Amino acid sequence: MGAVSEQTTPRARVSARVAAIAESATLAVDAKAKALKAAGRPVVGFGAGEPDFPTPAYIVDAAVAAAQDPANHRYTPAAGLPALREAIAAKTLRDSGYDVSPGDVLVTNGGKQAVFQAFAALLDPGDEVLLPAPYWTTYPEAIRLAGGVPVEVFAGVDQGYLVTVEQLEAARTPRTKILLFNSPSNPTGAVYSPEQTAEIGRWALEHGIWVVTDEIYEHLTYDHAVFTPIVRVVPELADTSVVLNGVAKTYAMTGWRVGWMIGPRDVIAAATNLQSHLTSNVANVSQRAAITALTGDLAAVEEMRTAFDRRRRTIVEMLAAIDGVEVPAPQGAFYAYPSVEGLLGRTIRGVTPRTSAELASLILDEVEVAVVPGEAFGPSGFLRLSYALADADLVEGVSRIQGLLAEAE
Repeated sequence: MGAVSEQTTPRARVSARVAAIAESATLAVDAKAKALKAAGRPVVGFGAGEPDFPTPAYIVDAAVAAAQDPANHRYTPAAGLPALREAIAAKTLRDSGYDVSPGDVLVTNGGKQAVFQAFAALLDPGDEVLLPAPYWTTYPEAIRLAGGVPVEVFAGVDQGYLVTVEQLEAARTPRTKILLFNSPSNPTGAVYSPEQTAEIGRWALEHGIWVVTDEIYEHLTYDHAVFTPIVRVVPELADTSVVLNGVAKTYAMTGWRVGWMIGPRDVIAAATNLQSHLTSNVANVSQRAAITALTGDLAAVEEMRTAFDRRRRTIVEMLAAIDGVEVPAPQGAFYAYPSVEGLLGRTIRGVTPRTSAELASLILDEVEVAVVPGEAFGPSGFLRLSYALADADLVEGVSRIQGLLAEAE
């Protein structure tokens, strides 16, 4: 008798864990806009969350010098160059108003690695993370990859996109371990007041909830809004909080890939151990450039902030003039987050979009303007537009949107 063949179900080629990761919608929109531009189309892209300015020349000069130094051609400590960790500690005292030790700092390959490693170091399977929505698209994916469960807490236009302690308390369960806090916010530009920040911090402390606070937009606030470090207003949180930050947005250094984590020594040690196996040290040339950025003055930063503020006022005025659009004036970062719920279900050039994703697709197809739909950041019904682009491009892009949406029936 011949051997009996064993029939088995073919194994999946890609792991379920990785296959479940949602694509970064912001990067996808930016890539599509750039591809259309490369094909000669006059696309205006509002998708990417990065300054349109070049990195300041003095920082680039420091990188050039660093590249010529053989000391930077070798492996360095996984946690970061000691001089950079010291600079981050000094910068934290200067900008946030509290002391941290260089030993409590881990330098990461951009802010995204800091986000991933913070959740990886803190979460066990089934732990819940309170995630104020609208949220940055990477947060829920990083939480799930670490085995955690994102629990969305939504605040809409009527709340200025700011969640309340009452909402957080209603979402809290025995499985709640972390609150993600992002102020100034991506995607909404919302900024929590010092009083709101302190109230949320005291609530987290009272219930033994960790705070992971993303402060990447700390220097980009407008009007009367101020950046409030949650650890400064509730110092007792220092032992149960992880601060995430980086040079990307402040110094127009998105491509240099330098971020960091600040937290309790045991958590930073665990994340450093993870990073030693994952990526090892951040590129030394980038680290040297970051030292120069952090130890220099903030004159170039203020110039960029002034330009962003001018563009902010323009985009809010133009969007608010569209029937069916409601847009709270963003107080930080460089994003406008209009509600377009008043346009959904209305017909535009023979198409009736029912979701913000369908509306964003229509805008790209009809007037070649790329925006990111609200589905990337939480509920449908919104669009995110980055105003980190040239003034003329901004006006041209929003003018096209105005013309198209004026046809809504």
